[in-house]
Amino acid sequence: MVSRFLELFEGLSALEATLAVIVVSIAAAIGMEFIFLRLAYRYVTTTETEYDNIMISSLRPPLVVTAALLGVFVLTHVPVVRASVVFEPQLLDDLLGRPTLSIIVLVWAYGANTVVNRLVAAVNAEGGRFDFAPVFSNVWTLAVLLSAVGTLLWVWGIEITPLLGAAGVAGIAVGFAARDTVANFFGGIALYFDDTYKLGDYIVLDDGSAGTVIKVGVRSTTLLTRDEVVVTVPNATLNASKVTNESAPQRRRRVRIPIGVAYGTDIDAFEQLAIETMLSESIVLDSPKPRARLRSFGDSALQYELLCWVSGPTRRRRAQHNLNRALYKELNDAGIEIPYPKRDVTLTRPRGEGDGAVSADSVGSTPAAGGSGAGVSED
Repeated sequence: MVSRFLELFEGLSALEATLAVIVVSIAAAIGMEFIFLRLAYRYVTTTETEYDNIMISSLRPPLVVTAALLGVFVLTHVPVVRASVVFEPQLLDDLLGRPTLSIIVLVWAYGANTVVNRLVAAVNAEGGRFDFAPVFSNVWTLAVLLSAVGTLLWVWGIEITPLLGAAGVAGIAVGFAARDTVANFFGGIALYFDDTYKLGDYIVLDDGSAGTVIKVGVRSTTLLTRDEVVVTVPNATLNASKVTNESAPQRRRRVRIPIGVAYGTDIDAFEQLAIETMLSESIVLDSPKPRARLRSFGDSALQYELLCWVSGPTRRRRAQHNLNRALYKELNDAGIEIPYPKRDVTLTRPRGEGDGAVSADSVGSTPAAGGSGAGVSED
């Protein structure tokens, strides 16, 4: 294909070929900038999505630079030009051909890295399930960097086979020396593809640590706890432990309030009062509706569990506080007893002693109203 293109310059002098290449390069650069890119940019501004705008604006510099410099590279390979210059062909390639091609490679590497990182940032900004973890940008940047270095070595004719062998030996040594870092790196990739969590999610680890994800890096994930303390957890640790994502698949979370009422309580009236109390709290969601469930018959109380929903996992503690306060006040006003242990102590006179000496002869234990209990006596 290249040889056929160079045949177009047969029959031209060196000066004519040079002028032809320069004119074609300038025309291509101008046409790319003022015709194709301007029209494309004008079209993408009318669309609803921002992705096409990012593509055009990020690839604009590589396209223009390539159109402008590709002519210089082609000029160094035109036979009539190579035969007319005072430099040797190899020196001509070293001074113009390879540097020009190197610039084109670097510009395209920068453009490819920029367009992907900007697309990832745009998708992240939309939130939802289609969040791209920042680790993807880091992996892409590393891949582009390695590809650009390999291409530049090929352009300059540097044999990379010995370098690959040396890189393999060095990679084994680095792998042993930095196995924790490598484990964290691949752990971050696994967490990303498993869609374990994303920025803004509230997660709980199996050791009890919990917090909101504020940063996902190549080596670690940063959490912000409820005490506003920043905790950095290695990705390898997260990948090997049990992670509970309390923000997925939806952010609302159920709140459980255990409570006991005395035997003999009108349970219909209590359940209605409990549900009304939960609905009166602004932090509690109206849907799903709050519920009251009788779980068991305790020693001295009917054991209930009140169930309601809040909009996010970080609001459960506050909801429990508000509901406990409100329920205590409402139950007191309604005369509904919350049982608690009660004990009676009886003092009797010991036999054969005067009236002035008394001692504890027996201790009785009675439960709360409506419950059952056993007495304990001492001799």
